[in-house]
Amino acid sequence: MDILKFITAGSVDDGKSTLIGRLLYDSKSILQDQLEVLEKHSKNKNENGVDLALLTDGLRAEREQGITIDVAYRYFSTAKRKFIIADAPGHIQYTRNMITGASNSDLMVILIDARKGVIEQTRRHSIIASLLKLKKVAVAINKMDMVDYREEVFENIKSDYAKIAENLGLNDVSYFPISALKGDNIVSKSPQTDWYEGDSLLNYLEQVTLNEDKNKGSRFQVQYVIRPQTEELHDYRGYAGQVLSGKFTKGDKIHILPSNLTSAITNIESNGFEMDEALEGQPVVIHLADDLDISRGDIFATQDLLPIVEKDLEILLCWLDQKPLQLGNKYFLQQNNRLVKAVVKEIDYKINANNFSREGANDDIKLNDIVKVRLRTAQPLVYDSFTNNKTTGAAILVDETSNSTVAACIMQ
Repeated sequence: MDILKFITAGSVDDGKSTLIGRLLYDSKSILQDQLEVLEKHSKNKNENGVDLALLTDGLRAEREQGITIDVAYRYFSTAKRKFIIADAPGHIQYTRNMITGASNSDLMVILIDARKGVIEQTRRHSIIASLLKLKKVAVAINKMDMVDYREEVFENIKSDYAKIAENLGLNDVSYFPISALKGDNIVSKSPQTDWYEGDSLLNYLEQVTLNEDKNKGSRFQVQYVIRPQTEELHDYRGYAGQVLSGKFTKGDKIHILPSNLTSAITNIESNGFEMDEALEGQPVVIHLADDLDISRGDIFATQDLLPIVEKDLEILLCWLDQKPLQLGNKYFLQQNNRLVKAVVKEIDYKINANNFSREGANDDIKLNDIVKVRLRTAQPLVYDSFTNNKTTGAAILVDETSNSTVAACIMQ
């Protein structure tokens, strides 16, 4: 049974947590003791006497304020598929959390309040879906019960969002008129919307095909060099890490980057056992035919498709810090476990969240701005474009003094 990872996105009070709670509740994925706790703490009760949003709003501050602050992950399954759901905050200041959840998702469910229609946060989250190359988007027009389930409301919002999708290149968009509170069109079709001919949201999620695009190129990043230097393992030298993409097979000729050394794989180990090949996502220890100067953060790549090795980078980034980004500022650039110093050399343009145009950017980029910049790193960085490989095409910028994450980066 395959797994679908999806994220809910929307503005504050659009009903993201309630929608997830409804999916969990109606699919009978809630234990009895959880129900008893929900009934005890529920303030905004539905017809079943529970506040479904509390299933994901797990932090005390979230429950007190009735908002989502951190990304909450929930798991459930049906007879057809398993699901991992990320419930992301709707507040603008928590956009960083939304990006974190979206970067690991196959699909985004964007909620729109039927009373408000398309707003700036709708556009911002759609931009992020486009930047992160999410192929499929489900637009759930929520709170239809509060607009008397009127078809014209649904059609007007659908028309407005279709223009956004066209501008951003989101070509696979599905639309659902729902009420997360009442359960309309969530698990089954609702008689309240007899004019709607599409699927229920859950039926769509069960049947939607997963993105078949694979990360291009075989990539392995060294996390630790194992060199016991004991009597028993006097000549042992292994490179522990994770296969970021593709696969590696015993006997493969590889390049070690950024030093551009070459060698061959003589052995692959996992949990103390030898294996013939290692696949994407597997933590393994790789042995090479040659004793080379290799350290943490180095990349192994097979010869068929080599990554880019550069100090000068073109990056699209979402700024996540209260302090503005300024030209000439220095940061740490972290790509998986590779950490290098970087300086902002040029700011090319900023994306307008309202009309998606590219605007000339000054050197004062604020929280949640999405900008194209040019960085220069102290040491060469090994990377792929995000379009070709998400694992090596993404990074973060870290403040040198506070060690806080200040930007999410997409390699161009």
